[in-house]
Amino acid sequence: MFFGNSSMEMIYFEAIANALDANANKISIDITANAYNQANSLQIVIEDNGDGFTDERYHKFCNLFDVEENSHKGLGRLVYLCYFDKISVSSYYESKFQREFDFTDSFDEKDFTVSKVKNTASGTKLTMTGYILSKLKQYSFVQPIPLKNRILEEFYARLYLLKQDGKKVEISISTTIENITASEIISIDEMPILEMVELEVPVSIFDKFYLHYSIVESPIDTSIISAISIDNRTYKIEIISAENIPIGYKMIFLLYSDWFTGKIDLGRQNITISESEMQLIQQLFRKRVTTIIAENIPYILERNQKTKKILIDRYPHLNGYFNVEDIGFVSQNDILKKAQERFFRAQREILGANSLSDEQYKEALELSSRALTEYILFRQITIEKLKKIDKFNCEADIHNLICPKYQKFDKENLLDDLYRNNAWILDDKYMTYNTVLSDKDMLNVVSIITDGEYVEKDEGQPDIALIFSNNPNEDKLVDVVIVELKKKGIKLEDNMKVVTQLEKRARRLMQFYNNKIQRIWFYGIVEFNDELELALTGEYKELYSTGKVYYRETKVAIHKNPDIILPVGVFIMDLESVINDANARNSTFLDLIKSKFKQ
Repeated sequence: MFFGNSSMEMIYFEAIANALDANANKISIDITANAYNQANSLQIVIEDNGDGFTDERYHKFCNLFDVEENSHKGLGRLVYLCYFDKISVSSYYESKFQREFDFTDSFDEKDFTVSKVKNTASGTKLTMTGYILSKLKQYSFVQPIPLKNRILEEFYARLYLLKQDGKKVEISISTTIENITASEIISIDEMPILEMVELEVPVSIFDKFYLHYSIVESPIDTSIISAISIDNRTYKIEIISAENIPIGYKMIFLLYSDWFTGKIDLGRQNITISESEMQLIQQLFRKRVTTIIAENIPYILERNQKTKKILIDRYPHLNGYFNVEDIGFVSQNDILKKAQERFFRAQREILGANSLSDEQYKEALELSSRALTEYILFRQITIEKLKKIDKFNCEADIHNLICPKYQKFDKENLLDDLYRNNAWILDDKYMTYNTVLSDKDMLNVVSIITDGEYVEKDEGQPDIALIFSNNPNEDKLVDVVIVELKKKGIKLEDNMKVVTQLEKRARRLMQFYNNKIQRIWFYGIVEFNDELELALTGEYKELYSTGKVYYRETKVAIHKNPDIILPVGVFIMDLESVINDANARNSTFLDLIKSKFKQ
C-alpha cells in the first residue's frame, strides 16, 4: 500500500535516517552474497553507534505513524519487509541494556528480550536475511560506488547541515560478492563548503528560500546533485539534462526552505506540491542555477550560443519560440517540444479569431511564414530519408515516399494532404495531385496495364506508382503521373522496356478509365550507363539536372474513328537526379527562409 513503487536502495535510506535520528556519527553497511545471480544468499548488515532502541524508541517502532514531528512519517521500516523475510535487531542503549528482537511480517511488539550488560557503547545492528525476490533488479543496489552516490544524493542536504553544526559523520560501505571485496566511505569532512544565495520564490510570504551551491573542477569525476531539501532528505530536481552536464566539474545545488517541510507522501516517494507551484519553483531554481554556472564555467555561454544557432538553423520557423534560458541546460527534445507547443498555441489563437486587429494581422502574417517554413523543413526531412535509402533494393521505399501506398488525397483537404503527398519530389507542379487507388484497384490497374507482369511483392508495393490530378472515377478529365522504377544492374533491353511498353500501357490505362485521361506524365527511373545514354540520344533531349535526365514528348494513338491522340511527356532519369534535384529546389526556399529569420 505504501511502497508500491519502492526501490531496494530505500532500505539503506531508512536505516541511515534512523541512525542519524538516533545521533549516530558512524554507520557501516556490510553486504555479502555468494554471487550476483544467487539472490537468496544475500545478507545486509547495517550498524550504527546511535542511542539504540530505548524503551521510548522501541515503542515508536512498534506503532506506525507514531512520530514527534511532521518531518517524519512513521512508516519507513515497512520497506525492509518488501525485500527481506527477517530483520534481526540487536541494540545496546543507556550503556547497560541490550534489546533483541526479530522484525518480520508476523512481528509482535511483545516478542523481544532485554538483558543487562556492563558499560557497553550504545548502538544498533540490523541483520537482514531471507531475500524475498528471485533476483536483484540492479546490481548497483549492492555495489559500493553507486550506493555511495545515491546515499549522497539522498542525504546531502542533511549531512551538510550537520557539517555546518560542526558534527563529524562517517558512513562506510563494504561488499563481498563472489569472494571479491570492495568498499567506499562517505565523510562529512570531504564535503565542500557551499556558497549561499537567497532565492525569491513567490509561493509563500513568510518562508525564505536559500540556494546552497558548489562548483569544483574535477577532471576525472563529472557529477551533479540538484535537489530540494524536504524533511532532511534531498529530492532530485532536474536542472540540467544529462546531455548538457559540463564535463570535468562536480556541482551541487540544494534548495532549502521551511516551506518544504512535510510536503512528501507517506512512502517518501512523491512530492505533494501542486504542479503549478512545482513548475514555478523549478523555473526559478533553474534560472538562478544557469546564471551561477555561466559565471563559473566560462565556456558554457559559448557552447550555449552554438546550440542556439544549431536549433535556429535546423528549425528556423520556431525562432522566437525557443526559451533561450533553457538552451544548454534542458534537453533539446524538451526545448523543441515546448517551442512547438507555443507555436501551435499562437496559431490557434489567431486562426480562431473572427476578426483581426492590426496587431493580429501582423501576427497572422508571421505565423503564415512559420507554417510555410515548417512545410519546407518537412520536405527536407523527406529528402534526407530518400538519401538514406538502399539504392540496390529500394523500389517499395521510394514509392512509399513519393506516393504513400494506397492513400487517397483530397483537394478539399489540401493542407492536411500536403504532408502525405510527396509527388513534389518529381516536380512541384504535382503537389496538388491526389492518388485514389484502393488496395484492390491498384493491383487491378497495374495487372491490366502490364499484362499481369507485376504482382504484389513481399514489400507490399509494385514497381509502378500512379498519381492522378483528380479522382478518375468521377465525370471529369484527369492527368496522370506514372512512375516506374528499374533495379540497378539490369540489361539495356530491360531498361528500354520502360519506353517501348509505354504506348501499350497508356492505351490500356485510357480504356480502363473510359477515356477520362487527357495527358500522361511518365517517369522512368533507371540506372544510367554509356549504352543507355547512346540509345536515348537523338530522340530525347538532355535536361538541366544535378544528375541524368532525358525528356521527349510523344503522342500515343488511343483510338481510331474518331482519332484520339494522347499527349505523353516521358522523363528517363536516374535516382540521383530525383533526389538531388528535389534537394536543390527545396534548399533554395530553405536558404531564403533561414536568411530572413536570422535578420
